[in-house]
Amino acid sequence: MIRIPLTLAALLLSVLFSLTAQAAQAAPERQPDEVIRHSVETLTGKIEGRRDHFAENMAELEALVDESLDEIADFRYIGASVMGRYFSNATPQQRSRFVDTFRQTLIDTYAKGLVTFDYRELRVLASQGPRRHEDQASVDMEVVAKDGTVYPVSYSLRLSGDEWRVVNVIVNGINLGLTFRNQFDQAMRDNARDYDAVIDGWSPDVGVEELEQGA
Repeated sequence: MIRIPLTLAALLLSVLFSLTAQAAQAAPERQPDEVIRHSVETLTGKIEGRRDHFAENMAELEALVDESLDEIADFRYIGASVMGRYFSNATPQQRSRFVDTFRQTLIDTYAKGLVTFDYRELRVLASQGPRRHEDQASVDMEVVAKDGTVYPVSYSLRLSGDEWRVVNVIVNGINLGLTFRNQFDQAMRDNARDYDAVIDGWSPDVGVEELEQGA
C-alpha cells in the first residue's frame, strides 16, 4: 500500500505542476519567474476558499492535478532522474511502469498537501539570479506559514522545445530530486535490485519535520 505523507513538499511542488500548463505554452514570451508567478496566482485563485470542498472531494482535486500534470510535467525525464544509475538496466516496461507509479504517488501526495498545509502567503521573489545556461534557469520563491515561518524554495527549470519545465525543487535546503533518487537507490539495495518489487512498493517520503529543519 502506498503511504501518502502530508508534506510541505506536496504543496510546493503542486504550486509548480498543478496549474502551469497555460503559462508554459507562452514560455518563449515569458521569463521562468513569470511562468512560476502566474502559476502561483492561478493556483491560489482556484484553491482559496474551497479547501473544505476539496478535502471532502479529493477525487475531484486529484483529477484536476492529474490533468495539469499531464500537460506540464516531463515524467520520463523525472522518472529517469529518480531511477538514476538503475535506469539504463531497466526494461522499457519497467521504466514505463515506474513513471506511471511515480506519477500517481505525486498526484495523490500533491492533492493531499494542497488541502492540509496551512500557509499564509506564497511569493515569487522579485529579484532572481542570472542564468548559467540559456536552456536552464532557477526561480526562487518563499512560502510563509501561518505561524510566520518562511520556507525558501528554489525551482530548477529547463527549456524543453519551446516550454519551460521544472525538473527539480529545493525546499529549505533539501534537494527533493536527490532525496527521491537516494530513496530509490536504497529501495533497490534493500530488495536485491528487484525492479518490480521496488516499483510495486514505491512510497517516497519527505516529512514536514524534515523540511522544517532543512538541510
